[in-house]
Amino acid sequence: MLNGKSILITGGTGSFGRKFTETVLREFPRVNRLVIFSRDEMKQFEMEQDFPRNKYPQIRYFIGDVRDTQRIHRAIEGIDIVIHAAALKQVPAAEYNPFECIKTNVLGAQNVIDACLDADVKQVVALSTDKAAAPINLYGATKLCSDKLFVAANNFKGKRDIKFSVVRYGNVMGSRGSVIPFFLKKKREGVLPITDERMTRFNITLEDGVRLVLKALEVMWGGEIFVPKIPSYRIMDVAKAVDSGCRIEIVGIRPGEKLHEEMITATDALNTIEFKDYYVILPSMQLWNTERWKTQCEGRPCPEGFAYNSGTNTEWLSVEQLRELIYAHLNPDINRRKDDFA
Repeated sequence: MLNGKSILITGGTGSFGRKFTETVLREFPRVNRLVIFSRDEMKQFEMEQDFPRNKYPQIRYFIGDVRDTQRIHRAIEGIDIVIHAAALKQVPAAEYNPFECIKTNVLGAQNVIDACLDADVKQVVALSTDKAAAPINLYGATKLCSDKLFVAANNFKGKRDIKFSVVRYGNVMGSRGSVIPFFLKKKREGVLPITDERMTRFNITLEDGVRLVLKALEVMWGGEIFVPKIPSYRIMDVAKAVDSGCRIEIVGIRPGEKLHEEMITATDALNTIEFKDYYVILPSMQLWNTERWKTQCEGRPCPEGFAYNSGTNTEWLSVEQLRELIYAHLNPDINRRKDDFA
């Protein structure tokens, strides 16, 4: 699918970008070019130690910021596929620095769209977040706006052969700034800070996030929002999985934080099709023959009143399952025994 293609990943040195790069190089060794676009020269240097140019000549490391219109236009020249993963995503930082978040997540998204339209790109997949559904914080609001921009880009592409779609998923296990790496550090102090003991979250591994993006590239018509079927966890169960002997300290919900996350609201569900492993939120403005799409894709409409919420999810990770995932995905020392996480 990707052999012979030229691909650019914005935010390419992030957790997703690194995993996507690893997957593409392993499964599509004849990829023509893989451009890692990010603004952090140190992270590019570190990533190049794992994916050196002498071993992977198709890789390019391109320093730039999606806020910089000229730079993103230059980077996208000759690219077939763009994966837009660049974002400012820390909720408290976005609340404190709102326009900085807007400049990257909204204006940067439009810069990527414009550059793709001008450069004859064929497919664009933008990464979203569960916080974009019924947002209550600025980060979620900017990602909802970004989602709308990418979906709407299909309206004004003209005769260009290009498709824009979105992938929306929940907390990525082990990503930078996420709760489990934070807990693994805090366990050394014997205290795990919990914002609210009722809190739940969706959970997805980096591998599954990459798989959903590849699936979107395979089946997208343009304008869809792809949402995976993934389990939830209770924050108290995560604490037990990391170290059941640690003292729990309730510190209170942070600014802009929810008790439960949502990926499909009841209103979204009116326009959502269910498949075996994922949902697709269809564009609100008809971009193509929806009935023909439903027939070819063999999905089924969501039932009346459906909403996809981490607190009412039907699939949950147990403490033992969380412990297994932590051991498999976040153990920094492969010689440590699994029992060390109990």
